[in-house]
Amino acid sequence: MPQLFGSRLCGLCRGMAYEDHRSILGRRWTHRGAEQAGCNVVWAANHWPAAAKTDVANHPGTLHVCQDLQQADRTPLPDFDVLLASPACQGHTPARGKERPHHDATRSTAWAVVSALEAKSPDAAVIENVPAFMKWKLFPAWCAAVHALGYAISPHLLDAADFGVPQHRVRIFIVLTKSKHPLELKLPKRPHLPAASFIDFEAGTWSPVERPGRAAATLARVRAGRAAFGARFVAPYFGNGSGLTGRSLDRPIGTITTRDRWAIIDGDRMRMLSLPESAIAMGFPRHYKLPANKKDGMQMMGNAVCPPKACAVITALRMAA
Repeated sequence: MPQLFGSRLCGLCRGMAYEDHRSILGRRWTHRGAEQAGCNVVWAANHWPAAAKTDVANHPGTLHVCQDLQQADRTPLPDFDVLLASPACQGHTPARGKERPHHDATRSTAWAVVSALEAKSPDAAVIENVPAFMKWKLFPAWCAAVHALGYAISPHLLDAADFGVPQHRVRIFIVLTKSKHPLELKLPKRPHLPAASFIDFEAGTWSPVERPGRAAATLARVRAGRAAFGARFVAPYFGNGSGLTGRSLDRPIGTITTRDRWAIIDGDRMRMLSLPESAIAMGFPRHYKLPANKKDGMQMMGNAVCPPKACAVITALRMAA
């Protein structure tokens, strides 16, 4: 069975995995996804103690380390075949918010990938991030560094909804291979699952839509949503996502973010999407152990990579290699 080691730049779990008893290096998304692809995770690291604790709870057989990969010493790590990595995305996404200076500084985590490639020289790598990663001013320089290390570059723009996840979540997966030509993965698309598949209208704490203090923009979005979709639908509680009407339950929900963003409307009542519902919307199994603190859990979900998509990418890479 392939063995998975791991390292995380941010989020739930980033890992190193062995392919055919050798290895793959990666971040938070590889742990669950790599296990689904037949890999055994044996080492993982994260700079955020809460995320590391959650990973330990779900994968007790894995050796976990809490550390900053930008200062990590990679010399003790074994050789591996494929690097799976996800540099911090907050510095690249347009939705940086009030912490923009801090988020801008996180773009430097992309160079940790280059240092790992240089230190261990794996046969291939898969780098996951938001699509805006390729618009980074230093992306050409990053690519030049990767090319200098002998890798061909093949970007894959993938939506989680195409992999059986009830969420539209578009991310870039950059496949790096030590080959003359870039490697294009064969990734068949699966039917889309609706948001109705994971929302439990019998659970949660509901409140009246028309309660005192509700923002006028929220009320306007609910009225428009009712006109478009009827009594039941989902809508962003803040921001301008999904326009002014929300989204039908017959289609995948919009992107799960690190903030508690999506509201469920049911007639005259509404509530926020629960953490367990968000985890299912990300493609995690119902039995996945989540932190008691919802704020921490939503940050982990918003930073995570959908396991079914990770599994498909790793499987396709194994088949193409």
